[in-house]
Amino acid sequence: MNLLPKSSKEFGSVDYWEKFFQQRGKKAFEWYGTYLELCGVLHKYIKPREKVLVVGCGNSELSEQLYDVGYQDIVNIDISEVVIKQMKERNASRRPRMSFLKMDMTQMEFPDASFQVVLDKGTLDAVLTDEEEKTLQQVDRMLAEVGRVLQVGGRYLCISLAQAHVLKKAVGHFSREGWMVRVHQVASSQDQLLEAEPRFSLPVFAFIMTKFRPVTGSALQIFELCAQEQGKPVRLESAEQLAEAVRERQQYAWLCSQLYRKAGLGSVSLDLCNGDTGEPRYTLHVVDSPTVKPSRDNHFAIFIIPQGRETEWLFGMEEGRKQLAASAGFRRLITVALHRGQQYEGMDSIQAELSARVMELAPAGMPAQLQVPFLSVGGDIGVRIVQHQACSPLSGDYVIEDVQGDDKRYFRRLIFLSNRNVVQSEARLLQDVSHRAQKKRKKDRKKHRPADTPEDLPAAQGQSIDKSYLCCEHHKAMIAGLALLKNPELLLETPLALLVVGLGGGSLPLFIHDHFPKSCIHAVEIDPSMLEVATQWFGFSQSDRMKVHIADGLDFITRLAEEEARPHYDVIMFDVDSKDPTLGMSCPPPAFVAQLFLQKVKSILTPEGMKNRRWRGRRDGPFRKIFFLMKNARVFILNLVCRDLGLKDSVLAGLKAVFPLLYVRRIEGEVNEILFCQLHSECKLATPELLEMARALEQTLRKPGKGWDDTYVLSDMLNTVKIV
Repeated sequence: MNLLPKSSKEFGSVDYWEKFFQQRGKKAFEWYGTYLELCGVLHKYIKPREKVLVVGCGNSELSEQLYDVGYQDIVNIDISEVVIKQMKERNASRRPRMSFLKMDMTQMEFPDASFQVVLDKGTLDAVLTDEEEKTLQQVDRMLAEVGRVLQVGGRYLCISLAQAHVLKKAVGHFSREGWMVRVHQVASSQDQLLEAEPRFSLPVFAFIMTKFRPVTGSALQIFELCAQEQGKPVRLESAEQLAEAVRERQQYAWLCSQLYRKAGLGSVSLDLCNGDTGEPRYTLHVVDSPTVKPSRDNHFAIFIIPQGRETEWLFGMEEGRKQLAASAGFRRLITVALHRGQQYEGMDSIQAELSARVMELAPAGMPAQLQVPFLSVGGDIGVRIVQHQACSPLSGDYVIEDVQGDDKRYFRRLIFLSNRNVVQSEARLLQDVSHRAQKKRKKDRKKHRPADTPEDLPAAQGQSIDKSYLCCEHHKAMIAGLALLKNPELLLETPLALLVVGLGGGSLPLFIHDHFPKSCIHAVEIDPSMLEVATQWFGFSQSDRMKVHIADGLDFITRLAEEEARPHYDVIMFDVDSKDPTLGMSCPPPAFVAQLFLQKVKSILTPEGMKNRRWRGRRDGPFRKIFFLMKNARVFILNLVCRDLGLKDSVLAGLKAVFPLLYVRRIEGEVNEILFCQLHSECKLATPELLEMARALEQTLRKPGKGWDDTYVLSDMLNTVKIV
């Protein structure tokens, strides 16, 4: 039996509703929620002794249940004679003080100011089926009648799905009349999924329009949103902001209903915001593992990512999260990242805060009363201290933050907030200095420290940086590429000219400066703010061997290439990011790998390698190849981050056209690929030769008294290198 209209226009038809209730019979129709689902908001805005008018009552049990709990001064009207007759017969003896009248709500027969509340459960939605002129005129008459029969201080309480055109009409009408407008979310789609009746994926809202006494000349408009049943209303500046806030909640409800009905929707992520400030507090990623065999205890779990670790591949990339979900062994895993700038008391408080919300994202088929586990690494929420936050005219908003790693060591990071899951620069802090810097404040901090806060927090700006430690894997690979220059002993004893485009925190040029004592480095950085960041927060400093040029790398290299007596470099390194997030390549910007520009890069590499440097060995017999390599050894090293496979192939082909010898080293667990480009294919080294060169360079760099990270093995950085 088809009880639903073929088109939305039928909702406004008298004939449709007459036929509907004849076919329906005495069974109550509760599309927009039962009394139990709505009673919280009804009791909040209706007092038991107030006189209530219910418009478009239908055969809903709502009025009857309100009457039974003490709201007994209720008048019900409906346009359908069939349903009014049914309701009179049903309530005549049990609820004698409640009346049912056949009446058109656009032409009500009540005197002015007869009621303190007008209650509308879905009637406005049924009438406002479209935005045609005839329909809008009918709605205007209806709302005008609502305003007429309400007393000053009275409320029009309308239960609605808040579709865009309905919300626009209702809010616009009453705000122009000077009424206070509040929209209150009262039910989520999750509550409706198991109902036998056809229901909606949209959430249900209540419009509470409060009638104020007209004030001549006043333009005051009040818009409020209450997102939770007992939540505090949030004041909004305009009707447009209110509509956007409602739309966000509708999109969330739709997502919840989709996640409940089916798994494997692909990459699903959402932000949960602070209800008071509107700022993002949690970022959730929903990961389904369809290959996991269902059991009672593996339906659903929540994984809290420790602060500062959301940038790691396992947590920050889709493939990493899939691997995490598969290893955790749950059908659905939700990873939760904690936002900087928000305060968190500990794992227990986060669990209490998230429990109700994450259950809205649970899959179907979960056993009743199942305890959903909250997981993490090491059982805590990690430590993040924002040391500095500012805005660069070129790079936008950025933060300097210290985070605690697995080994309880602290790391300083530069993060651009336009791409908050990518670490732009990172350096390890010296452990002993961190302890000393905090020792004086330990007593005071113990008095006020939350339970989860570690004792030895890092100091701020004056904190010493461990310059011997390279945090970024792609920087380690770029340093290992210096083995292509051959003869490690020669590298340390003779001048080595390097050009590094892209300064960031300065870790890469600093490492070269400190470990290659004869090196002379020119670093090019387009953003002067980054030089300040590197100097003040990452221990960077210039010297007679380290010079920073504030310039566009494209312009700088073009100018050098056009000089008659142009300088030349043994090594050129590109580690520069793109400011355009729409491109499929985030590092470097496409202009840096254009063929014409690559020819300019080629022109400033040392024209004949190290021909003027003294060669101490023999040049005949088996030493002929070594001498050729030494004569022609120079290298262009490029950090490439490109997710567009077609674009990447084009970049590699362009590089190959200018640099005949091209090595590629993929960084495991990251999108980065390090490209080593040389001018002569005769310089090609087989993998064993390349690894031997890397081992020799590392042995030379491990000098007594010089800091060296024992986990950094140069040959490991090159053992997966492939020649294109």
